[in-house]
Amino acid sequence: MVLSEYTYVFVIGTFFAMLDAYNNGANDVANAWATSVSSRSISYRWAMVLATVFEMLGAITVGARTADTIKNKIIPPDAFQDNAGVQMLGFTCALAGASLWVMWCTKHSAHVSSTYSLISSVAGVGVAVAGAGQVEWGWNGGKGLGAIFAGLGMAPAISAGFGATIFMLIKLVVHIRKNPVKWSVFTSPFFFLIAGTVCTLSIVYKGSPNLKLNDRPSWFIASVTMGTGVGLAVLAALFFVPYVYRAVILKDPEIRWYHVVYGPLLFTRPVPENTDGVARIRNYAVVQHDKDDEDEITSAETAVNSNEFTGDEKRMAQVDLSQVEASQVQATYKELQRQGREKFHAKLRKGKGPLAWAMRYLHENPLGAGEIYEFKNMKIALMRIPAMVTVALLYGAHYDIHSAQSGIEGTPEGVRMARVYGHAEKYSNEVEHSYSFVQVITACTASFAHGANDIGNAVGPWAVIYTAWKTGEAAGSKAPVPIWQLAVLSAVISLGLITYGYNIMKVMGNKITYHSPSRGCSMEMGAAITVLLFSQFSLPVSTSMCITGATVGVGLCNGTWKAVNFQRVGLLVFSWIMTIPIAGTLGGVLMGIVLNAPHFGS
Repeated sequence: MVLSEYTYVFVIGTFFAMLDAYNNGANDVANAWATSVSSRSISYRWAMVLATVFEMLGAITVGARTADTIKNKIIPPDAFQDNAGVQMLGFTCALAGASLWVMWCTKHSAHVSSTYSLISSVAGVGVAVAGAGQVEWGWNGGKGLGAIFAGLGMAPAISAGFGATIFMLIKLVVHIRKNPVKWSVFTSPFFFLIAGTVCTLSIVYKGSPNLKLNDRPSWFIASVTMGTGVGLAVLAALFFVPYVYRAVILKDPEIRWYHVVYGPLLFTRPVPENTDGVARIRNYAVVQHDKDDEDEITSAETAVNSNEFTGDEKRMAQVDLSQVEASQVQATYKELQRQGREKFHAKLRKGKGPLAWAMRYLHENPLGAGEIYEFKNMKIALMRIPAMVTVALLYGAHYDIHSAQSGIEGTPEGVRMARVYGHAEKYSNEVEHSYSFVQVITACTASFAHGANDIGNAVGPWAVIYTAWKTGEAAGSKAPVPIWQLAVLSAVISLGLITYGYNIMKVMGNKITYHSPSRGCSMEMGAAITVLLFSQFSLPVSTSMCITGATVGVGLCNGTWKAVNFQRVGLLVFSWIMTIPIAGTLGGVLMGIVLNAPHFGS
């Protein structure tokens, strides 16, 4: 029996479920991919594509078909007294409290855990419905709020240790060698072995609720994981090593990605005589000068050093330049931000495609003088809507995340990031190239596991609301999850990453410490191992917190704490801690007001 009188609650709950999923993609998933994008192992556009594919693949193929009614058993199952309407209202308020908090944090580029936000909001709803005495504040076998508080400290610290250990292994095996390029190529199968084993374990223990692989015997799990790791290592030795050997050691200018299928035959292929000694691979340096900036610098240097100027004129020009630099330093931080944003937007307007058109239209058709409700302004505003939608959808794909992470030159933040990068040793592109492939594998696996397992955190409350509304009865300890709900929310999660994920990525990754592929794959594997460890003890853990901890651990491997931006780390920890009381208060206050609001009697 459909609760038609509460259809409006179902509609509102659906809206906040979508908003929570969107925020999950823009905040959690964006942080998970920030490491790969920051290392330049993959572009933000390709991260969008791969995240969408693997999130939906994990959710739809092996995603949870049931969801916990009471998230993490924080409140007792009978808190809603078998009242379907109150249960619908409770989870709607929980979704509203969690999604509003994460949305505010995402808007202000503060990374928080969507899972922790929802758990805290559910706890607040429990206080409003059943009283504080009914909420599980202690450990409760790893399911209570005490375990959540413990995870805030334990997970990042343990992840830092694992990430640092893996990176130090890479330094020992490759980076400190006399010929690190050859060592990076011929030892790459070993690191593919590690990545393959860890990624398989992630799917078995973190991403297989429907396949129930974790219920198989230990020998079966060991055989599958080691077999996958060894198989990946063998494939790497047969196909990857010959390809990379020609690309980074022989520097073959004719090698292309599709030549990898030739495998060992590439060793016998003759070396072209017209080689210029430059490897055709990506530049993995974090800071790369824009061509327009280089042209401006070159023209300025040419003008000052040209023989057309006398000695006095050169000195005057140098004085003028120093005065300009001084005035720029004195400019406010917001003004420098505005100037950088305007320069970026001007570059977008010069381009081609839908985004360039939309940016030009918005720039050339501002609202006129007067009030918004005047006819001319209403007409302009109406015509600007398609352009605004286009910008919202495509702006992130063109955003310069690395420049944003490095900070604006001339500001305290820019100086601080330059100091952090200065304390990190830079390794050659040829050495880093091998690890970029390993990092992409770990990132895709993390997305698959997130879609298969963590999507239950987003879809669970919505499934409960839908079940209660459709059947007219309060959902039990488990609620069925229709596959269409998994598909819809995984698509919304991907939309969040695509359209707004850049706002989190710009303050993660290189904003914490200097990234490179060898560092990045160490961070991701360290985080994956930590998540696996916590899952074996049924302890709640945030993948995003683990990757942040691993980032700090790898950053400290540079040999000095100055290689880590602890100001950003401190802000992250503060936002994690504040999530619990704020999200809990939002959910609880909303539930308390609506549940106990004055109303006319029947």
